[in-house]
Amino acid sequence: MTAGTKASLDEQIKRLVAHLEQEHPQLVGVVQTFRELDKVAYQLRLLDPTESYATQVSWWPVIAVLGTFSSGKSTFINNVLGRRLQTTGNQAVDDKFTVICYGSDSTPRVLPGLALDSDPRFPLYRIGNEIDAELEGESQRLDTYLQLKTSDSEELRGRIFIDSPGFDADEQRTATLRITSQIIDVSDLVLVFFDARHPEPGAMRDTLEHLVAGTLKRADFNKFLYILNQIDNAAREDNPEEVFAAWQRALAQKGLTAGRFYQIYDPASAAPIENEHLRRRFEAKRERDVNEILGRIRQLEVERSYRVAGRLEQTAEAIRELIVPRLAAARRAWKRRVLWLDAIVLGSLAALAAVLAAINGAFDDVGTLDDWFRANPLAGWIAVAGVLLAGWSVHRLLRRIAAQNVQRQIERDVALGAHAPIVARAFERNTRSWWPFLAARPVGWTRGARKRLDRVLSSAHAAIQELNDRYADPSGRGRADREKLAGTEVDAALAEARAAERASPAAERASQAAADADVDTKRGIDGDAGSGADTNADVDTGMAAPPPRGDGRRVTASRGSYR
Repeated sequence: MTAGTKASLDEQIKRLVAHLEQEHPQLVGVVQTFRELDKVAYQLRLLDPTESYATQVSWWPVIAVLGTFSSGKSTFINNVLGRRLQTTGNQAVDDKFTVICYGSDSTPRVLPGLALDSDPRFPLYRIGNEIDAELEGESQRLDTYLQLKTSDSEELRGRIFIDSPGFDADEQRTATLRITSQIIDVSDLVLVFFDARHPEPGAMRDTLEHLVAGTLKRADFNKFLYILNQIDNAAREDNPEEVFAAWQRALAQKGLTAGRFYQIYDPASAAPIENEHLRRRFEAKRERDVNEILGRIRQLEVERSYRVAGRLEQTAEAIRELIVPRLAAARRAWKRRVLWLDAIVLGSLAALAAVLAAINGAFDDVGTLDDWFRANPLAGWIAVAGVLLAGWSVHRLLRRIAAQNVQRQIERDVALGAHAPIVARAFERNTRSWWPFLAARPVGWTRGARKRLDRVLSSAHAAIQELNDRYADPSGRGRADREKLAGTEVDAALAEARAAERASPAAERASQAAADADVDTKRGIDGDAGSGADTNADVDTGMAAPPPRGDGRRVTASRGSYR
């Protein structure tokens, strides 16, 4: 797969920022900080200009569902989503990794693997390059490994699920394991499913090896949940607890003796349990475990924000504390090897040339050689240049030999872990002839780069503190501030009410004066007309005007209508 261009990367970052501004604005600043970290990585030759750390992290919570074939993975996803989205069956049904995300259409859509490989907002971005690293040219068949599905289930809003083919049923094992490794790296929660009908180790050999033994030393080990599915089948056994115990023994053989273990089953397809007491016990256990799993899934919104900010901090710390010191140490080891090789090889060649010259009598008459050089200066300087060029060529060859030796050591360095290929690539660029051979620091590790990295770390710490302020309040000041704010709002409302009460008598008097003036005017008109009509008797006797209505208008005594 092609790596893209810098312009396409910039466009992808813009789309990512626009998407986050709508859904998770608190993470927009983290994207910009990732771009600052990219500048340091470009200087150190850790990244190509078409790469970014911002595209190496999933910006939405990812739940990976892995495990043996026919262990109920797809059924579990269908139950969580409330949709029959994934095909289910007792045999291996789907041989693709399926990324499932929200879509507004009521009809589910199936999109090709290219949709995932080319969009940095999704997990498995540029996975084609990883597949090609294992099987050259295999990325051309990307659609045989990946697909993207959409559903309008509300459970998918702000989340991404990944359903996997069963390990022990897959024939494309090498590429599958490479994809699985990347899925585990980008996932916030990994649900590892096992089939209670086959709890013996031989039935889940690959799953135990790659999803149990291979994850025990990970720093994020707590994101793995181990689930024994279809446990209802054990109800038919004389001792159903033995099925669970056999499964745990298989896990313990791979070193997993602690962690979260769950027992669930699908009620719709469960085998009938005749014993009522046993049925209630199974149902209670299932409900408790399913609720705990769903609780972890719904908690990922918070965990995802911390994961992204933590990834930024960890990457910056790794550059400063691990990668740069390792690069500097590799340069020192390389220089020592080159100097030793130069001394041995060039010294041996010089000694051999001197011996041959002595055998041929070149040193018998030094004056003759000097006279020849004076007589033929051009030929003499050409000969000197030829000797120097030959020596430089030998030196370049020795540099490459020494560099390859050190590079192999870097690639085998267990302490570097996943950083080993990146450090090896950066080291190779440190050995190019244009960089001063005797320089102590790696390429790009300048004072400006160090200051920029310090700013990135400060921003990462600030992002984590901002999340703490949002979700935690150890001192309780946040609650006090909210109560104080609420009290201030109440005081303001009371003050406004009192002001309205003070203004009300004045308005009442003004309204009364207007009404009296109206009555007097009417009385004067009636008097001029010589009318003593009974219709104004209530006014003539001095009856008070009615109280104001709810809308603030008054009823006059003379007409009985709203004004």
